[in-house]
Amino acid sequence: MPEEQPQQQAPQQQMSEEQVKALQEKIKNMSPEELKEFQKKQCIFCQIISGKVQSKKIYEDEEVIAILDVNPANPGHILIMPKEHYSIMPQIPDDEIGHIFMVAKSLSNASLRALEVQGSNIIVANGVAAGQRAQHFMVHLIPRKEKDNIGFQVPQKTLPEDELKKIAKVLSESLGKKEEEAEENLPPVPAIPKEKKVVEAEFEEPKKKKVVKETKKKKVVEEKNKGQKDKSNEKKQEGINLDDIAKVLGGN
Repeated sequence: MPEEQPQQQAPQQQMSEEQVKALQEKIKNMSPEELKEFQKKQCIFCQIISGKVQSKKIYEDEEVIAILDVNPANPGHILIMPKEHYSIMPQIPDDEIGHIFMVAKSLSNASLRALEVQGSNIIVANGVAAGQRAQHFMVHLIPRKEKDNIGFQVPQKTLPEDELKKIAKVLSESLGKKEEEAEENLPPVPAIPKEKKVVEAEFEEPKKKKVVKETKKKKVVEEKNKGQKDKSNEKKQEGINLDDIAKVLGGN
Protein backbone atom coordinates (compact mmCIF):
# COMPACT_ATOMS: atom_id res chain seq x y z
CA MET A 1 0.00 0.00 0.00
CA PRO A 2 1.54 3.38 -0.94
CA GLU A 3 2.52 5.95 1.65
CA GLU A 4 -0.14 8.64 1.62
CA GLN A 5 1.54 11.54 3.42
CA PRO A 6 5.23 12.20 2.71
CA GLN A 7 4.47 15.93 3.10
CA GLN A 8 3.70 15.44 6.81
CA GLN A 9 7.01 13.83 7.71
CA ALA A 10 9.27 16.43 6.08
CA PRO A 11 8.74 19.23 8.65
CA GLN A 12 9.44 16.86 11.56
CA GLN A 13 12.75 15.71 10.00
CA GLN A 14 14.00 19.34 10.08
CA MET A 15 13.20 19.74 13.79
CA SER A 16 15.97 19.46 16.34
CA GLU A 17 15.91 16.86 19.11
CA GLU A 18 15.01 19.54 21.66
CA GLN A 19 12.11 20.75 19.52
CA VAL A 20 10.79 17.22 19.11
CA LYS A 21 10.89 16.65 22.88
CA ALA A 22 9.16 19.97 23.51
CA LEU A 23 6.46 19.08 21.00
CA GLN A 24 5.96 15.65 22.56
CA GLU A 25 5.61 17.20 26.02
CA LYS A 26 3.10 19.72 24.67
CA ILE A 27 1.04 16.94 23.11
CA LYS A 28 0.97 14.99 26.40
CA ASN A 29 -0.58 17.97 28.20
CA MET A 30 -3.28 18.56 25.56
CA SER A 31 -6.94 17.80 26.17
CA PRO A 32 -8.62 15.39 23.71
CA GLU A 33 -10.22 18.36 21.92
CA GLU A 34 -6.91 20.24 21.68
CA LEU A 35 -5.12 17.12 20.44
CA LYS A 36 -7.72 16.53 17.75
CA GLU A 37 -7.47 20.14 16.56
CA PHE A 38 -3.65 19.90 16.54
CA GLN A 39 -3.77 16.71 14.47
CA LYS A 40 -6.28 18.31 12.11
CA LYS A 41 -3.91 21.22 11.43
CA GLN A 42 -1.04 18.83 10.72
CA CYS A 43 -3.11 16.46 8.56
CA ILE A 44 -2.52 16.74 4.79
CA PHE A 45 -5.86 15.04 4.14
CA CYS A 46 -7.75 17.64 6.16
CA GLN A 47 -6.10 20.23 3.92
CA ILE A 48 -7.28 18.27 0.87
CA ILE A 49 -10.81 18.18 2.30
CA SER A 50 -10.77 21.94 2.94
CA GLY A 51 -9.54 22.60 -0.61
CA LYS A 52 -6.14 23.98 0.42
CA VAL A 53 -4.41 21.10 -1.39
CA GLN A 54 -5.52 19.99 -4.85
CA SER A 55 -6.75 16.47 -5.49
CA LYS A 56 -8.58 14.37 -8.09
CA LYS A 57 -11.99 14.28 -6.41
CA ILE A 58 -14.26 11.38 -7.37
CA TYR A 59 -17.12 11.78 -4.89
CA GLU A 60 -18.23 14.20 -2.17
CA ASP A 61 -21.20 14.68 0.15
CA GLU A 62 -21.73 16.35 3.53
CA GLU A 63 -19.80 13.68 5.47
CA VAL A 64 -17.49 11.89 3.03
CA ILE A 65 -14.98 12.66 0.29
CA ALA A 66 -13.34 10.23 -2.13
CA ILE A 67 -10.19 11.02 -4.12
CA LEU A 68 -7.81 9.18 -6.42
CA ASP A 69 -4.59 8.00 -4.76
CA VAL A 70 -1.61 9.79 -6.36
CA ASN A 71 0.50 6.63 -5.86
CA PRO A 72 -2.06 3.97 -6.77
CA ALA A 73 -1.65 0.24 -6.29
CA ASN A 74 -3.75 -0.10 -9.47
CA PRO A 75 -5.39 2.42 -11.81
CA GLY A 76 -8.54 3.70 -10.14
CA HIS A 77 -7.22 3.28 -6.56
CA ILE A 78 -9.59 5.45 -4.47
CA LEU A 79 -9.21 6.83 -0.94
CA ILE A 80 -12.54 7.24 0.87
CA MET A 81 -12.43 9.28 4.07
CA PRO A 82 -14.66 11.18 6.49
CA LYS A 83 -14.50 14.96 6.31
CA GLU A 84 -14.27 15.12 10.08
CA HIS A 85 -10.82 14.25 11.35
CA TYR A 86 -10.60 10.80 12.94
CA SER A 87 -7.34 8.94 13.36
CA ILE A 88 -8.68 5.40 13.75
CA MET A 89 -11.97 3.56 13.28
CA PRO A 90 -13.01 3.30 16.98
CA GLN A 91 -13.27 7.11 17.11
CA ILE A 92 -15.92 7.23 14.37
CA PRO A 93 -19.65 7.18 15.30
CA ASP A 94 -21.58 4.15 14.05
CA ASP A 95 -23.80 6.11 11.65
CA GLU A 96 -20.78 7.77 10.01
CA ILE A 97 -18.81 4.56 9.59
CA GLY A 98 -21.92 2.97 8.08
CA HIS A 99 -22.20 5.83 5.59
CA ILE A 100 -18.52 5.54 4.64
CA PHE A 101 -18.93 1.90 3.70
CA MET A 102 -22.15 2.59 1.80
CA VAL A 103 -20.13 5.04 -0.32
CA ALA A 104 -17.41 2.39 -0.71
CA LYS A 105 -20.05 -0.05 -1.97
CA SER A 106 -21.34 2.44 -4.57
CA LEU A 107 -17.85 3.34 -5.76
CA SER A 108 -16.91 -0.33 -6.00
CA ASN A 109 -19.91 -0.96 -8.26
CA ALA A 110 -19.03 2.11 -10.34
CA SER A 111 -15.42 0.98 -10.81
CA LEU A 112 -16.54 -2.51 -11.87
CA ARG A 113 -18.63 -0.96 -14.65
CA ALA A 114 -16.47 2.00 -15.68
CA LEU A 115 -13.00 0.43 -15.46
CA GLU A 116 -14.07 -3.04 -16.63
CA VAL A 117 -12.34 -4.76 -13.74
CA GLN A 118 -13.14 -8.18 -12.29
CA GLY A 119 -13.14 -7.29 -8.61
CA SER A 120 -11.89 -4.93 -5.90
CA ASN A 121 -10.12 -4.91 -2.56
CA ILE A 122 -11.68 -2.75 0.15
CA ILE A 123 -9.03 -2.31 2.82
CA VAL A 124 -8.68 -0.45 6.13
CA ALA A 125 -5.27 -0.11 7.77
CA ASN A 126 -6.43 0.54 11.34
CA GLY A 127 -3.43 1.44 13.49
CA VAL A 128 0.33 1.61 12.90
CA ALA A 129 0.78 -2.14 13.53
CA ALA A 130 -1.73 -2.79 10.72
CA GLY A 131 0.25 -0.63 8.27
CA GLN A 132 -1.55 2.71 8.75
CA ARG A 133 0.69 5.57 7.68
CA ALA A 134 -1.79 8.45 7.46
CA GLN A 135 -3.10 10.26 10.54
CA HIS A 136 -6.54 10.44 8.91
CA PHE A 137 -8.78 7.34 8.80
CA MET A 138 -9.54 6.15 5.27
CA VAL A 139 -10.79 3.21 3.27
CA HIS A 140 -8.75 2.03 0.28
CA LEU A 141 -10.73 0.84 -2.73
CA ILE A 142 -8.40 -0.93 -5.18
CA PRO A 143 -9.82 -2.21 -8.49
CA ARG A 144 -8.52 -5.66 -9.40
CA LYS A 145 -7.91 -7.61 -12.60
CA GLU A 146 -6.62 -11.11 -13.03
CA LYS A 147 -2.80 -11.37 -13.06
CA ASP A 148 -2.33 -7.71 -12.00
CA ASN A 149 0.63 -8.77 -9.83
CA ILE A 150 -0.76 -7.25 -6.63
CA GLY A 151 -0.28 -9.67 -3.78
CA PHE A 152 -2.73 -9.53 -0.90
CA GLN A 153 -2.01 -12.89 0.65
CA VAL A 154 -3.20 -13.60 4.16
CA PRO A 155 -0.99 -16.25 5.77
CA GLN A 156 -2.78 -19.31 7.14
CA LYS A 157 -1.52 -20.48 10.50
CA THR A 158 -2.53 -23.38 12.71
CA LEU A 159 -3.41 -22.74 16.36
CA PRO A 160 -4.06 -25.33 19.08
CA GLU A 161 -7.72 -25.93 19.97
CA ASP A 162 -7.18 -24.66 23.53
CA GLU A 163 -5.79 -21.36 22.28
CA LEU A 164 -8.71 -20.92 19.85
CA LYS A 165 -11.19 -21.51 22.70
CA LYS A 166 -9.33 -19.03 24.92
CA ILE A 167 -9.39 -16.32 22.21
CA ALA A 168 -13.09 -16.93 21.50
CA LYS A 169 -13.91 -16.67 25.23
CA VAL A 170 -11.97 -13.42 25.69
CA LEU A 171 -13.63 -11.83 22.64
CA SER A 172 -17.11 -12.98 23.69
CA GLU A 173 -16.63 -11.58 27.20
CA SER A 174 -15.40 -8.28 25.77
CA LEU A 175 -18.47 -8.01 23.53
CA GLY A 176 -20.71 -8.97 26.44
CA LYS A 177 -19.34 -6.17 28.60
CA LYS A 178 -20.04 -3.63 25.85
CA GLU A 179 -23.61 -4.90 25.54
CA GLU A 180 -24.09 -4.61 29.31
CA GLU A 181 -22.72 -1.05 29.28
CA ALA A 182 -25.15 -0.14 26.50
CA GLU A 183 -28.06 -1.70 28.40
CA GLU A 184 -27.19 0.34 31.51
CA ASN A 185 -28.02 3.51 29.58
CA LEU A 186 -31.51 2.26 28.70
CA PRO A 187 -34.49 3.26 30.91
CA PRO A 188 -35.70 0.47 33.24
CA VAL A 189 -38.59 -1.64 31.96
CA PRO A 190 -41.47 -1.71 34.47
CA ALA A 191 -42.36 -5.18 35.76
CA ILE A 192 -45.78 -6.55 34.78
CA PRO A 193 -47.73 -7.50 37.92
CA LYS A 194 -49.12 -11.04 37.99
CA GLU A 195 -52.75 -11.15 39.13
CA LYS A 196 -54.16 -14.63 39.77
CA LYS A 197 -57.74 -13.37 39.52
CA VAL A 198 -57.23 -12.29 35.93
CA VAL A 199 -55.70 -15.64 35.01
CA GLU A 200 -58.58 -17.55 36.64
CA ALA A 201 -61.16 -15.42 34.84
CA GLU A 202 -59.66 -16.36 31.50
CA PHE A 203 -60.45 -20.04 32.16
CA GLU A 204 -64.15 -19.56 33.03
CA GLU A 205 -65.31 -19.67 29.43
CA PRO A 206 -67.17 -23.04 29.74
CA LYS A 207 -69.47 -21.55 32.40
CA LYS A 208 -70.16 -18.60 30.14
CA LYS A 209 -71.00 -20.94 27.29
CA LYS A 210 -73.44 -22.82 29.53
CA VAL A 211 -75.14 -19.58 30.48
CA VAL A 212 -75.38 -18.66 26.83
CA LYS A 213 -76.97 -22.04 26.02
CA GLU A 214 -79.48 -21.66 28.85
CA THR A 215 -80.30 -18.16 27.72
CA LYS A 216 -80.85 -19.37 24.18
CA LYS A 217 -83.07 -22.23 25.44
CA LYS A 218 -85.10 -19.82 27.56
CA LYS A 219 -85.44 -17.49 24.62
CA VAL A 220 -86.70 -20.35 22.39
CA VAL A 221 -89.31 -21.34 25.04
CA GLU A 222 -90.43 -17.75 25.41
CA GLU A 223 -90.75 -17.35 21.66
CA LYS A 224 -92.74 -20.65 21.48
CA ASN A 225 -95.10 -19.51 24.26
CA LYS A 226 -95.43 -16.16 22.60
CA GLY A 227 -96.34 -17.89 19.34
CA GLN A 228 -99.03 -19.94 21.06
CA LYS A 229 -100.44 -16.82 22.72
CA ASP A 230 -100.45 -15.04 19.40
CA LYS A 231 -102.38 -17.92 17.80
CA SER A 232 -104.85 -17.93 20.70
CA ASN A 233 -105.34 -14.22 20.33
CA GLU A 234 -105.81 -14.64 16.62
CA LYS A 235 -108.55 -17.25 17.28
CA LYS A 236 -110.20 -14.91 19.78
CA GLN A 237 -110.00 -12.11 17.31
CA GLU A 238 -111.44 -14.39 14.63
CA GLY A 239 -114.32 -15.36 16.99
CA ILE A 240 -115.08 -11.76 17.87
CA ASN A 241 -115.04 -10.80 14.28
CA LEU A 242 -117.48 -13.61 13.32
CA ASP A 243 -119.98 -12.62 16.09
CA ASP A 244 -119.83 -9.01 15.07
CA ILE A 245 -120.45 -10.00 11.47
CA ALA A 246 -123.42 -12.19 12.51
CA LYS A 247 -124.96 -9.29 14.45
CA VAL A 248 -124.53 -7.00 11.51
CA LEU A 249 -126.23 -9.56 9.24
CA GLY A 250 -129.16 -9.85 11.63
CA GLY A 251 -128.17 -13.00 13.46
CA ASN A 252 -128.86 -13.67 17.20
